[in-house]
Amino acid sequence: MRDWLVHIRKDSYLSLQAQIREALVSAILDGQLDRHEPIPSTRKMAKLLGVSRNTVVLAYQSLLDDGYLDARERSGYFVSDKAISAQARKPGAVKDAPAACSINWERRFQLRPSDQKIVHKPADWADYTYPFNYGQVDEELFPLAEWRECARQALGKRFLSNWINDTPEFDDPMLVEQIRRRILPRRGIMARDNQILVTLGAQHGLSMLSELLSGPDTTVGLENPCYADARNIFAMRAGRIKYLPVEDDGVSLDGMEACDLVYVTPSHQAPTTVTMPLEKRMALLEAACEHDFLIIEDDYEFEANYVNEPCPSLKSLDDEGRVIYAGSLSKSLFPGLRIGFLVAPSRLIEEARILRRLMIRHPPSNNQRTVALFLSLGHYDTLVRRMHRVFRERWEIMGRALHKYLPHASEAPSFGGSSFWVNGPEWLDDMELLERARKRSLLLEPGSLYYGGETRPRNNFRLGFAAIPTERIEPGIQLLAEIIGEMEHEARGG
Repeated sequence: MRDWLVHIRKDSYLSLQAQIREALVSAILDGQLDRHEPIPSTRKMAKLLGVSRNTVVLAYQSLLDDGYLDARERSGYFVSDKAISAQARKPGAVKDAPAACSINWERRFQLRPSDQKIVHKPADWADYTYPFNYGQVDEELFPLAEWRECARQALGKRFLSNWINDTPEFDDPMLVEQIRRRILPRRGIMARDNQILVTLGAQHGLSMLSELLSGPDTTVGLENPCYADARNIFAMRAGRIKYLPVEDDGVSLDGMEACDLVYVTPSHQAPTTVTMPLEKRMALLEAACEHDFLIIEDDYEFEANYVNEPCPSLKSLDDEGRVIYAGSLSKSLFPGLRIGFLVAPSRLIEEARILRRLMIRHPPSNNQRTVALFLSLGHYDTLVRRMHRVFRERWEIMGRALHKYLPHASEAPSFGGSSFWVNGPEWLDDMELLERARKRSLLLEPGSLYYGGETRPRNNFRLGFAAIPTERIEPGIQLLAEIIGEMEHEARGG
């Protein structure tokens, strides 16, 4: 037997049977097995791998059933003709086109998203000792057994008809009901089913709203600093972007009279974390009515208020239908799920649903039903309570550590949330700080990437605490202060 054919890993998430099958399928499709050469018998394979013969028999049988192997009497197992034909159809090595036929892609692009400034999320963030990055989750907090049970139920025969069919015209009715009855009332929002649209996360909703409501003659008002991807989404469509400075009580209302559409994060401003008080929210709604602009309210951390009584959402205070509410379960469940929702007047939802059909048809229905069950069985509420307890502790530790090692650099967010916005000394370069911190196994987010316009302050940065173990917060802040101290020493010529 060739030594590359099958390797068994006892710590793999795949079963032994699945590992054997996967290795043989790869060898067959990669053309590494000669059709005239028998593969080892089940007895010999079991001995070579040190596994039960029954395990190998089951793996071989599944390959026989699926047409990868043929069993020849008294000769053994061989690669089937069907598998050889499939392997022959596999594309070979991709060759570069001749120089004379080369395509000038730069000339053909009508849009270049790669030119935008984005906040990079390292794939290996969990390998860092001090991952103060924002937007990831602590796997230890997630109720995996309960989620797995909901997924098992969703995939069962009882709910098969709810998700196996193509349903772009409507969302999972159980999920819509749970959003309407269990999630929205916490933000004071009452809505009908036809005013709710399920999205692939809040960002997908923002993208659709940009397509529907902005164009070459549209002025969109954005907070500055702002959620970077929201800025990039609207910048691709809107004719003009008006940057609105963020004050101690949220976005400034000055200049909104020139806008057709305004994007805001009033409950927990992204990224500065300031909360807009009720008086200013009412003033914002009055301005929208007076100057005839629409408001997109991104309530991205609506379940992360563990400090005080939540201020009513803008949507709950809106009597004219000018506020479009974008919510997401990314922060309270997990970001990889990509389930969010829009709440808006039914006429807008009607158009958004058709646009969604053209983009993706609809979010995966099995995921919708799994989330619906997770909500209906009370697991979501249990998770939120657990997150509140843990995040409150981390929020307090982070606040004390910042006050101790970086005094006067930040204020504890009044809303709670899962991050702090830190103001470094005027001379600080956030990108240099990022690189130095990474070399010391510490992750943070540079603040300049959140700013739009000509002037981008370089002395701010964002620290998330959702994914970092509680006991590493203070040592991490101490290390961060040491790095900044070293940079200051060098800047002064020390």
